[in-house]
Amino acid sequence: MPGYDYKFLEKPKRRFQCPLCSKAMREPVQVSTCGHRFCDTCLQEFLSEGVFKCPEDQLPLDYAKIYPDPELEQQILALAIRCIHSEEGCRWTGQMKQLQSHFSTCAFNVIPCPNRCNVKLTRRDLPEHLQHDCPKRKVKCEFCGSEFTGEAFENHQGICPQESVYCENKCGARMMRRLLAQHTMAECPKRTQPCKYCGKEFVYDTIQNHQYHCPRFPVQCPNQCGAPNIAREDLATHVKESCGSALVLCPFKEAGCKHRCPKLVIGRHLEETTKSHLTMMCNLVGRQRQEIAELRRDLEELSVSHDGVLIWKLSDYSRKLQEAKMHSNHEFFSPPFYTHRYGYKLQASAFLNGNGSGEGSHLSVYIRVLPGEYDNLLEWPFSYKVTFSILDQSDPSLSKPQHITETFNPDPNWKNFQKPSGSRSSLDESALGFGYPKFVSHEEIRKRNYIRDNAIFLKASIEIPQKIMA
Repeated sequence: MPGYDYKFLEKPKRRFQCPLCSKAMREPVQVSTCGHRFCDTCLQEFLSEGVFKCPEDQLPLDYAKIYPDPELEQQILALAIRCIHSEEGCRWTGQMKQLQSHFSTCAFNVIPCPNRCNVKLTRRDLPEHLQHDCPKRKVKCEFCGSEFTGEAFENHQGICPQESVYCENKCGARMMRRLLAQHTMAECPKRTQPCKYCGKEFVYDTIQNHQYHCPRFPVQCPNQCGAPNIAREDLATHVKESCGSALVLCPFKEAGCKHRCPKLVIGRHLEETTKSHLTMMCNLVGRQRQEIAELRRDLEELSVSHDGVLIWKLSDYSRKLQEAKMHSNHEFFSPPFYTHRYGYKLQASAFLNGNGSGEGSHLSVYIRVLPGEYDNLLEWPFSYKVTFSILDQSDPSLSKPQHITETFNPDPNWKNFQKPSGSRSSLDESALGFGYPKFVSHEEIRKRNYIRDNAIFLKASIEIPQKIMA
């Protein structure tokens, strides 16, 4: 071990310092041949390297001529030092030889716990450790009086049967822990208990109130039919479906029968009133048919265009053309449309294989005036310009579409532009519209993309002055 490295009050004189470790010599030895002194350990380590010369003057060295120097050792041990724990707060100073004696009382010296709990701590922290922290300290329970080690007492805390505790249900009661289980199960007003009817858990002091609302609580039928133990939530179903004493309306109530009687005798009522019920149902069916017809008319009106423009797509064109060729003068009708809001109701028609002078070679188009909702508010005869178009379906980004268009002004003397009678049907052949028998030839239709995806688009537009629109 090298020399002493304590905190000296004054730096040790040179003669006390080991030339090898530069510290105050520990167990000094003297080389008698030259008189130099070294720490015994330092010199032994030097010589162990195989160099048998004095570290100071390099003269040959003989093991037999190295002797301990007890007088110098006593002088060194008398040097004044500070405690090695001075930086931690110890203010002790004294001779080096008194240091071990000081350690027996130094408050900052680290010592093992006398209870052998394997903890090491400073002497000043020992009282606190022994009183509060040591797992092997002796502790007496204030409730049951039993004595425990500190470690066992920590496990005992919270389970001592003699400790006074409050009820866990927060009912306010306080008792010894050993009585708590009995209180919780049988005495506590805040304990939970299942309803014997529905099985749900409730606080004990509210379960009585729950039974006034419990869906499974047994109740009596209000019709006194004698059915036992009907669950409250099943009562409505019982009265409606099972109770023989319940008053029910006749199944034909929607047809107009107002009869009400107990369910048990409703069958007799139905047998006795079959004829009158049949009459009621016939009348109901008639009313419903009338309502359906009115609703259909209203629906058709809602779906009709009101801006004076009809874009009419005739899909499956090739099949319809063949159909027209097989049946002379076969006419297809467009959906109706209005010239404007609250305006004239019109309809276009087309003969795909032609009509009149265009039959067999052309597409013919016509327009007719239909009976409308607002005819009594309009001026007659109908006299606004009509334009027909067959639309070119070519891609506008590749070429400019070339629609084929024809326009005419209605002849006010022609009968179909007079105010229509309310009884005229849109399919009445005598009401053939006004238009073009030779609107576009079959040959010209095939020159561009007038037919695309086996469909053509016909457009009819009405030119209405703005003052009329307003």
